[in-house]
Amino acid sequence: MLTRTRSFVRACWPWLRIPFWIGLGLLVGFVLPYTLVLNKRVQERFNDLVFAVPTRVFARPLPLAAGEPMTPAALQLELTFAGYNDDGHGQVPGSWTKKGARYTISSRGYAGPEGGELPKRIEVTLGRGTVASVRDLATGRPIALTHLDPARIATVYGAKQVDRRIVHLADLPPLLVGGLQAVEDRTFKHNIGIDFGGILRAAFANLRAGHTVQGASTLTQQLVRNLFLSRRQTLTRKVNEALMSLLLEMHYSKDRILEAYINEVFLGQQGDQAVHGFAAASEFYYGRPLRDLRPQEIAMLVGLVKGPSYYDPRRYPDRALSRRNLVLQEFADTGLLTPEQARAAQATPLDVIRNGQLPHDRFPAFMQLVRQQITSDFDEDTLRAGNLSIFTTLDPAAQIYSEQAITATMKELGKRADAAQAAGVVTDAHDGSVLAVVGSKIPGDQGFNRALDSQRPIGSTIKPFVYLVALSDPSRWNLATALDDSPISMRMQNGTLWEPHNDDGQSHGMVPMVDALAQSWNLASIRLGLAVGLPRIRGFLQSFGLTDVNSGPSLLIGALDLAPLQVAQMYEYIASDGHALPLLAVRGVVDGNGRTIKRYEVRGGKGEYQEAVRLVTWAMQQVALYGTAHSLGDSSLASLHVAGKTGTSNDLRDSWFAGFTGEHLAVFWMGRDDNKPAHLFGATGALRVWRNLFAKLPTRPLSPAPGDGLQMAWVNPADGKPTEPQCSGAKQVPVVTGSLPGDVEGCFWQTLFGGGNPAAASGAVPVNPAAAPAAAQPPGGN
Repeated sequence: MLTRTRSFVRACWPWLRIPFWIGLGLLVGFVLPYTLVLNKRVQERFNDLVFAVPTRVFARPLPLAAGEPMTPAALQLELTFAGYNDDGHGQVPGSWTKKGARYTISSRGYAGPEGGELPKRIEVTLGRGTVASVRDLATGRPIALTHLDPARIATVYGAKQVDRRIVHLADLPPLLVGGLQAVEDRTFKHNIGIDFGGILRAAFANLRAGHTVQGASTLTQQLVRNLFLSRRQTLTRKVNEALMSLLLEMHYSKDRILEAYINEVFLGQQGDQAVHGFAAASEFYYGRPLRDLRPQEIAMLVGLVKGPSYYDPRRYPDRALSRRNLVLQEFADTGLLTPEQARAAQATPLDVIRNGQLPHDRFPAFMQLVRQQITSDFDEDTLRAGNLSIFTTLDPAAQIYSEQAITATMKELGKRADAAQAAGVVTDAHDGSVLAVVGSKIPGDQGFNRALDSQRPIGSTIKPFVYLVALSDPSRWNLATALDDSPISMRMQNGTLWEPHNDDGQSHGMVPMVDALAQSWNLASIRLGLAVGLPRIRGFLQSFGLTDVNSGPSLLIGALDLAPLQVAQMYEYIASDGHALPLLAVRGVVDGNGRTIKRYEVRGGKGEYQEAVRLVTWAMQQVALYGTAHSLGDSSLASLHVAGKTGTSNDLRDSWFAGFTGEHLAVFWMGRDDNKPAHLFGATGALRVWRNLFAKLPTRPLSPAPGDGLQMAWVNPADGKPTEPQCSGAKQVPVVTGSLPGDVEGCFWQTLFGGGNPAAASGAVPVNPAAAPAAAQPPGGN
C-alpha cells in the first residue's frame, strides 16, 4: 500500500511540485508572519482590555419618613424619574403599585458616599400633604426613615458615547450564562473558536431556505468582530475573524472570553448613546441590576443579541415578544427551565420601563454647577475617563416643578413673555444643598445659563440685608422704629442730582420699619441705610464673597448686579438662621469599586446675628402677608407663612422674588437678555413663578413665631418705647428680649406729650450731599 502511494506521488510530482512550493512559500512568507502579527494584536488588545465605563451622575436619594412633606403627584414623579415601573404588583425591585393612599414599593437599594441601603419592600401611606407612615412589608414593622435609590440624571462620556457596567462572571445569574450559550453557541465550552459542524448546519439551512436564516458565528467570533473588526461582509474580514478566534482560544480561558463578551456585546441605542453589555442593558430596559431580573427578562436580553434594533421592545413590542418567547422555549429545550416555568414566563408582558435610563445631560444648568464644584478635585480628563459615580443634591421634583412653573408663568403672561427669559435656583433652607437650577425658560436648554452667569440688578431684594445690619443694633433699631419716607435729593460727586422715588410715586411720612420693608418703600430704606452707614452695609455684602459692590447710596435700593445663584447664597444666610453656608451641588464621588474617594459636606458653625436674622425673617413674612407679595398671603399658600422679598430694577427691566418656607428657599428672576424693559414688577413676574412652584412642591411651613431670643411687644413707633396695645399707633412687633426700656408708656403720656419727636426716633442723620460718593442710577421700587 505504502509502495503504491509513493509511486503515485512520484508520478504526480511533476504536476504538484509548482503548486506545492508556491503554497509552502505563501505559508512561510505570508500566512505565518501574518498570523504572528494577528497574534500580537490579539494578545496586546485583550491583555490591555479596559472597557469604557462612563461617569454617572445621580440625584439625591428620596427620603421617606412619617411627617415628610409629600403628595401623590410628587411621589409618582420621583418614582417614574428614577425608573421605577408601575406593574400593578410592586413585587420585584424597581416596581411599585398604588391602592388608595397606600403605595407598595420594592426598592432597589443603593450604595453612595454616605453609605446606602439594602433593597426592601415597603408600604408608604400618604395623607394631608405628608407621609403618614412607612412600613417594612417583610416584617410588618414601621420604619423611621428609609430612602429610595437616587435617579440617574446625567452621564459624562469619553470619546465614545458608550454606556456600560462591568460585571464578573461569578456575579451573573446562572440562567443568563447558560441561556446565552444555549441560544447563541451551544458548543461554546467545547469548540476551538470556530464551530465547523455549525457552519455546515447553517449552510444547509440557508441553502434549503434560499436565503440566510441561520448564522454559525460562535461567541468567540462575535467578540472578535466587536473588538477588532468591522462588520463588512468581505472574504478578508471572515478569514481574519476565523484566525483571530483561533488565536484568542489558544491564549485565554473560556471564562475570560465569555466575561468579555457579556461586558462588550451591543444591546441597544438611545440617540447617540450606545448600550454595551448585559449589565447596562438590564438598567436600560428594566431599571434593575442583572441579579434582580426574572427569567422572562433575561430571555429578552439574550434575544436582543440577534438584533437590538430589529427586536427593540419599545419600538417593536410584537417582534420582541415573539423573540423573547422563542428564547424561553430554547431555555426549556436545553433544560435551563422546566416547561411549566417557560410557559409561565411566556404568558407575562414585556414590562420594560418606558424611558431608558441613559440621561446624557437632562439638566444642563445644574450640571454646570456640578462641574464648577468638582473641578478642583477632578479635571475633565478624569471625568471622561469614567467609571466614577457622582452623587449630587438635585431633587428631581424641585427641578421638574421649577421648570414647569416657569413654563406656566410664561403662558400666563401671554405676549409679555415672548422676549422674556427666566432663571431660578432652589435650595434646602437649612443646609445649603442646591436642589434645582434652571438657566432658561426652555427646559433642558444647553445654551446660556442665566442662573449662574447672568449678572442683573437685584432691585429691592437687597433691602432685607440693609435692615438686617440695622437690626443688629437692637439698642437703636427695632421693627417698630419710625423711618422717614420723605423725598430725597442728593448731589453726587459727579455733579448729577439723584432724586430716587417710591414705586407708587408718593412719600408716606413717618412709617414703622416693618411697614417700610413690607411695602418696599425706597425713601425710608435709603434714609435707614444712610443712618446705619454705607461702609457697614457694603462690608456686610462683601462678606458673602461679592466683589465690585457699589459704594454709592443707590446700593441701598439694589444697584448691584448679581446672578440668581449669588442671590440664593445671600438669602440662604437668612433662611438658615444666620449660618453662612456655601451652596453645594455635590455630596460625594465614588469609584468603580464602590469606594468613596471624595465627600463634600458643610459643617455649620455658630450662627451670627441670629436675633437680627429672626427679626428680618418675621418682617419678610409680613411682606407675604400684607406687603408687595401679599398675593401669597391671599392664596392657598398662606399656611406656609412664607418669608420673601420682591425686587424690581429700573424701568421694569428685571423681576425678582426670593422666598423661603420651613424647608425650601427659591430665588427666581425674569427679564430680557437684551436688557430692554420686560414690563414686569417683582410681584407680577418672578413671584408668579415662585407661587406656581410651591403650588406643587411639597414643603414644610415656616413657623410664624418670632424665634428664640425675641419677644412680642407693643411699641410706640414715635419714640421706640414699649406702650399699651390700645394706644394710638401702637405696633406689635418682635423685639430682642431685654432691648426695650422696662417702663411701659401709657396712652395718657402719649396724649400729653404727643409721643415725642418722630424724626429723632427714626435714627435718621443729616446728609451732606457733597460727601456722598458717585452712584449709578438707582433701580425702581419693589
